[in-house]
Amino acid sequence: MTTETATTTNKASHIAALDVGTTYVRCFVLDDKCVVKGSAADTVELLNPQPGYFEIEPEGLWRKIVKVITESIRDAKLTPANITCLTISTQRCTFLTWNHRTKEYYHNFITWKDLRADDLVQQWNASCSLRGMNGVAYALYLLTRNSRFLAGSVLKLMNSQVTPRLLHEMAYNPKLQQALQRKEARFELLDSWILYKLRSGNGLDVNVEHITDITSATATGLYDPFTLNWSAIGRLLFRIDLNIMPRVVENSYQNFGHVHPAAFGPDWGDTKIPIAASLSDQTAAIWGSQCFSTGDVKVTMGTGAFLNLITGVECKAVISGMYPLVAWQLKQGSKLQQRDTIYCIEGAAHDFGTVVSWAQSCELFDDPAETSDIATSVPDTNDVYFMPAFSGLGPPVNDYRAASGFIGMTPSTTKAHMVRALLESIVFRVVQLIESAEEETHQKLKVIRVDGGVSRNDFVCQFLADASGLSVERAECSESSIMGATYLAGVNHGIWQTLEELKSFRKVERIFKPQAKNYKVISNRMLKWSKAIERFSGWY
Repeated sequence: MTTETATTTNKASHIAALDVGTTYVRCFVLDDKCVVKGSAADTVELLNPQPGYFEIEPEGLWRKIVKVITESIRDAKLTPANITCLTISTQRCTFLTWNHRTKEYYHNFITWKDLRADDLVQQWNASCSLRGMNGVAYALYLLTRNSRFLAGSVLKLMNSQVTPRLLHEMAYNPKLQQALQRKEARFELLDSWILYKLRSGNGLDVNVEHITDITSATATGLYDPFTLNWSAIGRLLFRIDLNIMPRVVENSYQNFGHVHPAAFGPDWGDTKIPIAASLSDQTAAIWGSQCFSTGDVKVTMGTGAFLNLITGVECKAVISGMYPLVAWQLKQGSKLQQRDTIYCIEGAAHDFGTVVSWAQSCELFDDPAETSDIATSVPDTNDVYFMPAFSGLGPPVNDYRAASGFIGMTPSTTKAHMVRALLESIVFRVVQLIESAEEETHQKLKVIRVDGGVSRNDFVCQFLADASGLSVERAECSESSIMGATYLAGVNHGIWQTLEELKSFRKVERIFKPQAKNYKVISNRMLKWSKAIERFSGWY
């Protein structure tokens, strides 16, 4: 089969949206009305070679990416030539190093959930070097009142960032050490690696650009959102050669190029599908939730929970353990009127869906869909509380040595009480993030837009509304990452011209209103849960 480059001259536009997450790799094919015409999915095989290590074998992941793209187009009853453009949404802070010319990998993808560098994190955070840098930054803040230095004064390493895990590999991986000495190593985030594989024809053209999008770079801990460059701290303090990093490009980048047909074999002929966008999963969820204005906030409830509050053109220094990020960047020439760098602050509770999966494996229930009914089958938790801290407790607690566990159990405790305590605990963590975001930005939030698999749980959404005192808005489509990646690709490729056009595609399925009668009771329960944090803190 021989075809021409896919363009918008087709009778109907079709966007292939690839989403590579922590649990699944998926591809959806949507038309220009954002109707899903076809889809395919496969599980991400998460390797656990030793406790605390979480990896993905790259070539196995690549085969699944090729598979889901191919099958989604077939499911839509289309051919590659019918696809107008492709867009990519990826999990952040998952990385590898390799020699792209010889295809030698120095290690598997090390995921954002990986804890191998935990000792290193503790050592660096207690080190004189980092403390000295914090002190200098605070002195500069007192002199200049520049918020960038205030952010630097509270800078700490976190396991979820790339920095400590890359430092660990540089310290303990002989193959990587030798490659760095020979200047043969290249650093890849998940998006930069996928872009390379797609654009090069799986390595056929080794000279394609080495690029990553700014929303993937900004969460690594190696990128400075204030200067919009790879941070000099990486080179000066951590001695990381920034030349191994990909070049950072904006979300409206016009030179993503095409999918090289050789990446998919002879069935694709000469078809070259334009790559219209690449963005991180959280930015995709921001766009999918249509949080386009300053003050808009969304909470993604998936494997982890991520709260993102849009702060507009201001990169806001935060000191509670939340962090400033680039929400998106559209350069001059973008199809939208917004042509600037838009920022957000983010806070994460890394054990959200993880807690639900763990409880299912312990046979507290058979299906996560049952948990809402189980939780409402009892009026409360019978004074049982759960601490969701498999990855420690993030902001505003910031105790990454905290333990998980139940407290307050008695002979009268039932499975229903335990399930309800689990769900309440993950909501309490989100409420902590909401309160921190309000304090950092000095504004009172009104509506929380939720997405992700756990957002389909009615009990969680209603309890979040009651506990926070805010309305919780859930869209009909929970696939916010897919939708957001589609929106941005459609704008970049000229399928849509304005944000108003996009707004017509998002339908609200339900708004959970806070019930004032429950607020005081829940507040007291959360206060007692907060006291339990002391019992679980500093355990490891």
